[in-house]
Amino acid sequence: MVVGSGGREHALAWAIRRSPRVERLWIAPGNAGTASVGENVDIMATDLAALVDFARRHRVDLTVIGPEAPLMAGIVDRFRDANRLCYGPTAAAARLEGSKAFAKEFMQRHRVPTAAFATFDDAARARAFARSLGAPVVIKADGLAAGKGVVIANDLDEADRAIDSMLLDHRFGEAGSRVVVEEFLRGEEVSVHAMCAGEQALVLPSSQDHKRAYDNDRGPNTGGMGAIAPVPWVDSQALQHVEHEIIRPVLAGMAADGTPFTGTLYAGLMWTADGPKVLEFNTRFGDPETQALMPLLVHGNDVCTLFEKAAAGEVPTGLVIPAMSAVAIVVASKGYPESAERDVEIRGLDHVDDARTMVFHAGTRCVDARVVTAGGRVLGVTAWSESLTDAARHAYAAAEKIHIDGAFYRSDIGRRHLT
Repeated sequence: MVVGSGGREHALAWAIRRSPRVERLWIAPGNAGTASVGENVDIMATDLAALVDFARRHRVDLTVIGPEAPLMAGIVDRFRDANRLCYGPTAAAARLEGSKAFAKEFMQRHRVPTAAFATFDDAARARAFARSLGAPVVIKADGLAAGKGVVIANDLDEADRAIDSMLLDHRFGEAGSRVVVEEFLRGEEVSVHAMCAGEQALVLPSSQDHKRAYDNDRGPNTGGMGAIAPVPWVDSQALQHVEHEIIRPVLAGMAADGTPFTGTLYAGLMWTADGPKVLEFNTRFGDPETQALMPLLVHGNDVCTLFEKAAAGEVPTGLVIPAMSAVAIVVASKGYPESAERDVEIRGLDHVDDARTMVFHAGTRCVDARVVTAGGRVLGVTAWSESLTDAARHAYAAAEKIHIDGAFYRSDIGRRHLT
C-alpha cells in the first residue's frame, strides 16, 4: 500500500507496481492517476487508525508512506505496534523534517555542514539577529508549512515583514510559532535522497528541484515546479562526498541520540564554494523529484524490493543506475501557489503516448468519467532518455498536448544544464 494522494505517490505506486512480486497494490487515498496502477482506497493519509486496520484486514505485506504529515503523526510507530512492515521513519526520527530548529541544532551538535543560524520566538530579537547577518537573509518557519514557510529576504525590510508575519501575524499558525533566521548561502541547489536503515544508506542519483513559480527563477516559492535527475555535474565522487560528510554523520548521530533512522533521508543542499551544506532535511521522498527519480530506478532495479529490505532494516546493495536522464515538468492550476482553481477539466491525457514519457497525477480526481483538477500542482509530465536535452524535449512535447484552462508550467526546467 502506498499512502498519499500526490504526484510523488503516483510515481511511487507506478514504480512499485512494475515489480513482478507485486500481486495487489492499494493507494490511500490516491488520485485519478493512481487508479490506473492500483486500487484507490478512501482513507485519508492522516487517518492512522484506519490505515493500520486496513493493512491488518487485507494482510498488506508492505506499506510505503509518501507525505510528511502521517510520518510526523507517528504512522510508522503505529504500524510497527501492529506488526505490519512500513517504510518510513518513526515520529521521533521524523523531527529532522518536522522542526527546522531541531534539525539545525542536531547538525550543529553532530558537525554536519550547514548555514549559520539562530532560533527565535521573539520578533524583536529575530529582527536584530537578521541585521547582524545582513541581507540577503533566510527566514524559516520552524514547523511544516506545505513548502511555503521559507522566505529569502533580499533586504532587511523584507526580513522584518517575514518575521512579523510568522511570529506576530501567525501566518503559518503553530508551525510559525518559532522561526529560524539563517545565513544566506550562495551556490547551486542539489537534492540527494538516501534509502536508510539504521546507519546503512543507499544513496540514489542526485536531483534538482525548481522551486520558483515562473521561468528564470522568478515569482514565489512553491512546492516545486519541476525537477531533473541526475544533476549532470554531480558525479560519483561528489555523491560519495555527500554520503561520507552528510548522510552517514546524520545516521550515526540519530542512532547515538536514541532515534535510529529508517526510511528516506532527503538532504536539500546548497553546493557552495566550500562544498555542500545542508539547507534542510526531509524524511521522505521529495516532490517533484520523485517523479524524475523513479523512471530511472525502475531500469534494472526491483523498486518494491528496495523498499521492503530497507523497511526490514537491511539496505540493499548493487543498485543499478542507468546512463539516462529524466525531466519532470509540473503543470499547475491558475493562481498557484496562492490559490488553485478546482474542477477544471483536463483534456488531452490520452494524446500522450510516448513510451519514454509518463504523466504522473498530483491534484486530480474523477468526476462523471472526466478527469478534473483538485489542487494547485495538477500533473507531473515526466520523460527520460539518454540525454537531458532529449528528455526535456520529450517532456515538453507531451506537456503541449495537455490542456487545462488557465493552467501554466515553467518552460525552463533543466535549461541551465542543456547543451
